[in-house]
Amino acid sequence: MTRPDLADAPAPDTDSRWAGRTALPGRPTHRARARMRALREQPGRLTYLTLVAVLFFSGFPLYYSFVVASRDNSALAQVPPPVLPGSNLVSNVERVFATVPFGTALWNSAVVSVSVTASVVFFSTLAGFAFAKLEFKGAKVLLLAVVATMMVPVQLGVIPLFMLMIELEWTDTLWAVIAPGLVSAFGVFFMTQYLRGALPGSLIESARMDGASTFRIFWQIVMPAARPAAVVLGVLTFLTSWNDYFWPLIVLSSPEQQTVQVALSTLSGGYVTDQALVLTGTMLATLPLLAVFALLGKYMISGIMQGAVKG
Repeated sequence: MTRPDLADAPAPDTDSRWAGRTALPGRPTHRARARMRALREQPGRLTYLTLVAVLFFSGFPLYYSFVVASRDNSALAQVPPPVLPGSNLVSNVERVFATVPFGTALWNSAVVSVSVTASVVFFSTLAGFAFAKLEFKGAKVLLLAVVATMMVPVQLGVIPLFMLMIELEWTDTLWAVIAPGLVSAFGVFFMTQYLRGALPGSLIESARMDGASTFRIFWQIVMPAARPAAVVLGVLTFLTSWNDYFWPLIVLSSPEQQTVQVALSTLSGGYVTDQALVLTGTMLATLPLLAVFALLGKYMISGIMQGAVKG
């Protein structure tokens, strides 16, 4: 016979039992643990302070160059130094273009940098595809030789390179600046390492089975796959070519053939250097670089991140 007190007792609530267990003191619920995890993953005050400090120390030199460029040369001797822009920016820009053919120098640097960048990206991707995915004798030895050239200082090759330019009658021409930079050992190594992980070998074999030639595979398959790394290499090459000063100073002599860095060195000549004039020219020479970063910055960051994930 069943006891009435046991028969009439309600069935235990399983959900209430487990809810009571999760609500025990010192044991947070699932929602509380998720909230705590989200708080730990959010950037803290130290992260924001670090980013602000990096932004300040990176951007202040550029801002102060603009301040000095908008004033006269006596601004550097003021105590305390000025921190707000002045009213001489337009006159200083006019003096820059009147002192040296700065517009021609900007155009020459643009021609050199764009030509070198396009050539380096194309040939580095082509060589990287060969080293990464094509099998031929001596591939490892050739790649090692290419990497070994990166260890040779540039100054060691200046004299024979200048003699070669004399034989070709390219001195004091932009060809003398463009030709030595058409291929980059760093670019070849960089694209080789990227394509080894980003380009599946089965995709190339499938294209060969469909009757595609090697150059068609390169143009229609390799180039789209290498686009993130090509953007990174292109931006780095453009910056290097734009800021190159040593070789253009040696091989270019006439003002009409000077690049922007050589023109800036001309502005700094004289018995007393006009720092406002020099910084005005520097600010004008920096604007194309800022434009390149504004247009290709996000693609460069995405390319770096993809290379990091694949590596």
